[in-house]
Amino acid sequence: MALGSLRPSPLVEQAAERLREQITGGQWPVGTKLPGETTLATLLGVGRSTVREALRALAGAGMVRTRQGAGVFVIADRPVQDWPARLRRAALADVYEVRAMLEVQAARLAAVRRRPEDVAALRTALTVRTAAADDVYGADGTDRTDEGGDGDGSGNGGGGNGNRGRAAGGPGAAFIDADIALHTAVVAAAYNPVLTDLFAEFAPVLRENMLALLDLMDVRTHDEEHGEAAHAALVEAIAAGEPDLAARVLRDELSTTQAHLRDRHPHGEDDPS
Repeated sequence: MALGSLRPSPLVEQAAERLREQITGGQWPVGTKLPGETTLATLLGVGRSTVREALRALAGAGMVRTRQGAGVFVIADRPVQDWPARLRRAALADVYEVRAMLEVQAARLAAVRRRPEDVAALRTALTVRTAAADDVYGADGTDRTDEGGDGDGSGNGGGGNGNRGRAAGGPGAAFIDADIALHTAVVAAAYNPVLTDLFAEFAPVLRENMLALLDLMDVRTHDEEHGEAAHAALVEAIAAGEPDLAARVLRDELSTTQAHLRDRHPHGEDDPS
């Protein structure tokens, strides 16, 4: 089986791509043992070291695996997407389902493991969130997300467009950043580095999706007080060392949002963002 000669550069990338094409095309199905390095080097017209690096790249993509003493085997016919990419492609409802599972457990652990400095950080974050919410909705509940930011005379700043207050730097974005900061403080108080790292991966996707939520539903109708009581209760439950209460409060708060998502954005549809 001739695979065709390769151009001089970059050989490793070309070799990896040619081998990937053979796997995705079905010439080497999942479970197949690949030819040895010497054979592949001959077929590709390159040195064994190039083949070795190409196979390492395919292993990093989750397509092949070396079995000590047995050779290299195909384990997938498509490259495995990295986690951030998969999160960005995920449906909004799916992200919230996993968010609930992750954060409810974090709240439970935080109520057990929190330290005085964590409680102080949570209360500060709550204060910032409350102030940011007032900037968006006002003390009288008026939605200010349509008021926009600083106009530049070109239509890129001031009011008139309902999305401007939700853009980066607008009051909607500031409120979402403050909300995520509070939830980040909850996760940090759990003192589990795996949970912390997972939430760090979720945070950018959550921010993007929560910005989309401001356009997806009338937040004042959804919750006239923008979750203030629930978040205050969460902070106090953690501060008081009540894991069951902390978990219940957060679960109920996230479940309410999930219910509105199911009504307005059915499971399985493409993400509106």
